[in-house]
Amino acid sequence: MSGAWLQFVASGLTAGAIYALVALGFSIIFNASGAINFAQGEFVMIGGMSAATLWAAGLPLAAALPLAVAAAVLVALLVEKLAIEPARHAGTVTLIIITIGVSLFLRGLAQLVWGKGVHRLPAFSSEDPIAFMGATVLPQSLWVLGGAALAVVALSAFYGRTLVGKAMLATSYNRLAAQLAGINTRGVLFASFGLAALLGALGGVLIAPIAFTSYDTGVMLGLKGFAAAMLGGLGSFAGAVLGGLLLGLLEGLGAGFVSSAYKDAIAFVVILAVLFLMPGGLLGAHRSDRV
Repeated sequence: MSGAWLQFVASGLTAGAIYALVALGFSIIFNASGAINFAQGEFVMIGGMSAATLWAAGLPLAAALPLAVAAAVLVALLVEKLAIEPARHAGTVTLIIITIGVSLFLRGLAQLVWGKGVHRLPAFSSEDPIAFMGATVLPQSLWVLGGAALAVVALSAFYGRTLVGKAMLATSYNRLAAQLAGINTRGVLFASFGLAALLGALGGVLIAPIAFTSYDTGVMLGLKGFAAAMLGGLGSFAGAVLGGLLLGLLEGLGAGFVSSAYKDAIAFVVILAVLFLMPGGLLGAHRSDRV
């Protein structure tokens, strides 16, 4: 039984690390603008699909992965400049429709570029599973956990030690005060989109060797990342990480001990439970009048 537990926990933490990266992207943009970017999952898809395409074209993984992440960041910056900035004074419903529309557009464009097939990215190292206390863990799972942990550490250092990061934090605490202090809040939002896309694309390239990738990969990962952000507390970085790991564990244990048929439904149950029982999430993030 202990081996089964460890197996489900390992798979849950692997998925949870990806959800945490996506949830961090939601929180970064929410803090910068008070809005939710429902196209966040598409940046995950673009990262994974671009990496698979570049690798298939003959580039080594060491070159394909950073180029794929850079491609997702570029797309995100274009989205912010062309779709979000012109509507920065729009109301809540308009912003929701715009981000959903961007998501649909990017997904349709990806289908035209890459087709409906599933694309493969090789494991970063050995594909031989590692046996541990009755459970088996893929080496790529360790890459996922390690990459997510390094991303969280780097993000913490970015916000705590750089001027741009501190400007983002100041804007998240009080946008008007940040403007009065001379901070370019428009530039903060622009940079936030790029940073959120970077985290999402990183999750996309890390998980692609395990789950493979396709043009519609971002739909479910985006929804689960949003559920993780809601669970931890929308706008809270620590909450995003906690919510992602908890959601992944719930999925892993639920699929193992109940039924894998309900795996994807767990995220929607979590969203409903949070909205009804604790709207602020586990760590009680600040509220906003935009959704």
